[in-house]
Amino acid sequence: MTNGQFAGNISPEQAWEILAANPKAQLVDVRTTAEWAFVGFPDLRPLGREVLYVSWQEFPAMAVNPRFFEEVWQLCPDREAPLVFLCRSGHRSRLAAIACAERGYQRCYNIDSGFEGVLDAGHHRGRVNGWKVANLPWVQR
Repeated sequence: MTNGQFAGNISPEQAWEILAANPKAQLVDVRTTAEWAFVGFPDLRPLGREVLYVSWQEFPAMAVNPRFFEEVWQLCPDREAPLVFLCRSGHRSRLAAIACAERGYQRCYNIDSGFEGVLDAGHHRGRVNGWKVANLPWVQR
C-alpha cells in the first residue's frame, strides 16, 4: 500500500468548494455521537450528498476508535477520492486526516477551524470561525 498525502489544512469555504467541484469527494465528520446529537452537523443535501459519520474518538471515554479505518474503508473504499475531515475545532480531524493518508488515502484535507471553531474571548465556540460561522449548510435535531 502506498502512503497517500495529507493535503493540508483548509477553510470551511475551501472544503465546500472541493465537495461541490468533485462528486467523489467525501466529508468525514469525526466528532462523537454526542456532538452530532447536541451540536448539529453539516448538511450536504444541497450537493445531493451525505456526510460520512465516523468517530475518531468514542464518547464518553474519548479513546481512539479502534475500528476507525475499517469504518472509513466501508464507507469510502476509493482511496483516490478526496477526503475532507471535520471535527469541533480542527484538532481531531487533523489527526484523522494524517492517519488516513498514512493508510493510503491519496488526498486528505483537514478543515482547520472545524464545525464550531476556536474559543472566543468569552470561551464560547461558534462565534469566531468554523463551518457554522461560515454560514455553510448545517442542521440540528
